[in-house]
Amino acid sequence: MSVNDKIVADLVNNQVELVTTVPCKQLAGVIEAIDECESIYHIPSNKEDEGMGICAGAFMGGKRSAIIMQNTAIGVTINTLATLTQYYRMPLPMLISYRGELGEPVACQVEMAVHTKALLAQMNIPTYHFHKRADLEELDAILKYTFMCNKPVAILTDATFWGGY
Repeated sequence: MSVNDKIVADLVNNQVELVTTVPCKQLAGVIEAIDECESIYHIPSNKEDEGMGICAGAFMGGKRSAIIMQNTAIGVTINTLATLTQYYRMPLPMLISYRGELGEPVACQVEMAVHTKALLAQMNIPTYHFHKRADLEELDAILKYTFMCNKPVAILTDATFWGGY
């Protein structure tokens, strides 16, 4: 099973019915797989905080959701995470491409990588970092955890996990 198919299968297995995404080159394959999945309603978003609002609406309507995004947008999501997702105890799995590490070809991506983990830690958001394909075996348990404890959870997936830049 491909990485993209495993991610989608784990989302479906955990009754995720809606996924919102923001375009990302590294995540393009999983976004395409979600778009093709008949069990998941896919809503592309213009911005990550907008996507989080869509996920909040799904939660209030009794649906499980997730967001797929880049780490470079963590900064613009801080207020939404704190005042909406955390305040109202909404589960939100965030599958995040972790740009800016060794080998990154785009210099501006590096600056947010320096802050991503610290910002998530400051907000007490459980964070998992997938470096290799075998790490994907934890996704099902991570999804179960976020829906059990009604917390946002960050799953950082770096370029090594996706096979390089």
